[in-house]
Amino acid sequence: MDNNKLIIAVAGSGKTTSLVKEALKEKDGRILITTYTIANKEEIRKKFFKINKCIPENITVQTWFSFLLQHGVKPFQGTFNEDLFDYEIKGLRLVNEKSGFWFRNKKAKKDIYYSEYKNFKEHYFSKEQKIYSDKLSKFVVKCNEKSNGAVIDRLSRIYTHIFIDEVQDLAGYDLEILKFLFECKSNILLVGDPRQVTYLTHHEMKYGKYKAGKIKEFVLKECQKEICEIDETSKSINYRCVPAICKLSNKLYPDFSEMKSGNLEITGHDGVFLIRQNDIDVYLHKYNPIQLQNSRKETNINKKYKVINFGESKGLEFKRVLIYPTKPFINWLKNNYYSLKPISRSKFYVAITRAKFSVGIVYDYRENCNIMGIEKFSLNKEEEKENKN
Repeated sequence: MDNNKLIIAVAGSGKTTSLVKEALKEKDGRILITTYTIANKEEIRKKFFKINKCIPENITVQTWFSFLLQHGVKPFQGTFNEDLFDYEIKGLRLVNEKSGFWFRNKKAKKDIYYSEYKNFKEHYFSKEQKIYSDKLSKFVVKCNEKSNGAVIDRLSRIYTHIFIDEVQDLAGYDLEILKFLFECKSNILLVGDPRQVTYLTHHEMKYGKYKAGKIKEFVLKECQKEICEIDETSKSINYRCVPAICKLSNKLYPDFSEMKSGNLEITGHDGVFLIRQNDIDVYLHKYNPIQLQNSRKETNINKKYKVINFGESKGLEFKRVLIYPTKPFINWLKNNYYSLKPISRSKFYVAITRAKFSVGIVYDYRENCNIMGIEKFSLNKEEEKENKN
């Protein structure tokens, strides 16, 4: 247990900064820091340059897929299947749905996929000889099994420390790899926020019950007892968001420990606000928030101001955001018992917690609409405030 640790962190708690500082403490060993998205990998690199001016030679930062391809697939591909000894794997084929489609059985109204046992190469690889992203961790697990644990043993001899950021994004066979890592000689540090599952590495059925951010439950139920220390307290303060934003975020996840605010700065426009469609342009001009949308299909966006998707905003920080919500989220705002899908709940949590001072939510509210903890923005009220000041 001494060399394995899972830190459950809230948004804005400085988890990535802590990860970088922890890595910089280790002067002698070799450290790997890996994370799912390219965007988060770049954020980690930026943290190193901000704190240390450079990334030390003993530290490697790479995405999870790149890590698995380099250390799990290519050195052991022939061990898994001897037909692959002379087979050139030409990278990764990123997929968002089940790969290896063969044909559609029209009579049965069912899609047929290539079998691992009858059509090995077609099951794992595209025609361009790229391994499918949803089969990558499964391939690595099989390589490790066929080589009697040589994949994980090799890793533990290369890296004394393996840090995994945004661990809540791992799913399926990725979790099986975590089990193997817990039992190796390397020091394993996992950091993540279970509320921020806006992406998953893949949608494999294996360990499906843990895919909605239930990394703690996975460690407790599927791994050896006391093999990993779980820390739920050291990163429970959100130093980014003002109290009103934290309170709204807590309502999204009432079963989790309460997130407390460490930002008590007052700017004069702080908290959560409903913004009518007709007031969007004025609000953008006055406060210059980053616009956050659920998808690029949103039609009311003002293209003169910066806009990004909810998922793409993960790991980023802004003074103010303006959210273009989906109908289910508005329904939830009006009634917190309204059932939101896990992915929607995570996306809105991420979107809300990007802001330091204010969150605007586009909604054509009626005058009798009152939502606890949320103010109604109007030009008249703003003019009254300015006249008083």
